[in-house]
Amino acid sequence: MPTKSRCRSLWRIAASFSFAACLLAQPPGEAARAWRVKNEKAIVAEFLDFLAIPNVARDIERPFIARNADWIVAAFAKRGIQARKLTVDKAPPVIFAEWKTPGATETIMFYVHYDGQPVDPSKWTVTEPFTPKVVGDRIYARSASDDKAPIIALLAAIDAGVKPKANIKFFFEGEEEAGSARVGEIIRKCKPLLDADVWLFCDGPVHQSRRQLIAFGARGSIGFDLTIYGPNRELHSGHYGNWAPNPAQMLMTLVASMRNDDGLTLIDGFGDGAMPLSALEKQAVADAPDIGAELMRELSLGRTLGDGEKIEMLVNRPLLNLRGVSSRAVGRAARNIVPSTATASFDIRLVKGLDGRVALERVIKHVRGRGYHVVDKDPDAATLRAHPKVAKISSAEGGYNAVRASMDLPISKKVIDAVESVRGPAVKVPTMGGSLPMAVFEELLQRPLIIVPIANHDNNQHSHDENIRIQNLWDGIETMAALLAM
Repeated sequence: MPTKSRCRSLWRIAASFSFAACLLAQPPGEAARAWRVKNEKAIVAEFLDFLAIPNVARDIERPFIARNADWIVAAFAKRGIQARKLTVDKAPPVIFAEWKTPGATETIMFYVHYDGQPVDPSKWTVTEPFTPKVVGDRIYARSASDDKAPIIALLAAIDAGVKPKANIKFFFEGEEEAGSARVGEIIRKCKPLLDADVWLFCDGPVHQSRRQLIAFGARGSIGFDLTIYGPNRELHSGHYGNWAPNPAQMLMTLVASMRNDDGLTLIDGFGDGAMPLSALEKQAVADAPDIGAELMRELSLGRTLGDGEKIEMLVNRPLLNLRGVSSRAVGRAARNIVPSTATASFDIRLVKGLDGRVALERVIKHVRGRGYHVVDKDPDAATLRAHPKVAKISSAEGGYNAVRASMDLPISKKVIDAVESVRGPAVKVPTMGGSLPMAVFEELLQRPLIIVPIANHDNNQHSHDENIRIQNLWDGIETMAALLAM
């Protein structure tokens, strides 16, 4: 006859199996929630451990990016899933993992990036960038939201016992915040390995209303600097200000000719070629919650651009954005001079159908039309003397075009159903406001690309005091569980 202690052990084992069976009987989101409630401390501890590894994208020569990659490989190994590194010269590794399902006829690929933006520790007020800290209902650290949170959410969903119906693949990039310059090489090198019926990009914030967002595309982006030249040295404004052209003033006049006060780009043909929204996409925008008034309050704005149109509609239009201006000092450091040069930095936000290089050429044509001789490197004295007005437009940085998948594809509807099964009615938008380097994936793999983000909209991504609301992480675990099981 078994002893009492033996009976107790058998009872615990039976109870454990009973609880696991109960979880498996539940919908994946509910099962993930039940598991998460019992394991919150462990989830947060693993997240903090991951966040403590510096991950600045351009620090490839330093050991930190490699440590992040090793951490991910080890995290999957702990869960019985083999992960490996896909590499090309002078690029951070992509971590690829595959979770096969016997008899599956579909394959789902999850994309997340593990690298982060540069940091200025002097501006962080809550904690150091790589000393993660829980404060109130948020976790503060670089990449807490952009983009390590989805990795932790996926790992937690796996731990919760989700059972996929499809084959699952994972693609974790380490160069996204540096422009994904070499990801195309990795895709070409490993193309058969990377085939899937759909790519789910888990990057970016949910809707400002805090409802789950599903975006079927993302804007592209290309950046450039515009420099105007005046005298070859700074001049005393009293002696020369009425005589020598002032490049700062010239730059302001030129910038004002490119875009009006309501945000409308004035460059001839700037948006030509942009693909219009379908009736279904327009309806999705109309159905999105109107958060304009609340955003104005949150951001202390007295007006908005776009003649009152919803922000979800405006992000489907190309944008010429002035992101910074530099000439000489202001305030207490100002001097009474005519500056020698003035520079404006721009980014062009692209939409589907508008090529970045074409858009940049339209900018260059506009500058020439304002009487400028345009060069692509610093002009010599002879060039400055030969032309009344000289402008340098630097080579565009990297850049990538916009993508947009159809909302009515069968796989699109499947993603919507999976997400809404745990999060309720989702906000569905044709294009996310932010830019992701998705064009190379679309071009090389020819598969639908859909974005399902989990971070809070007020997460300070790319800035100091980046954070994620812990509730967004909990919600994200349920969302990832539903997608893994769809």
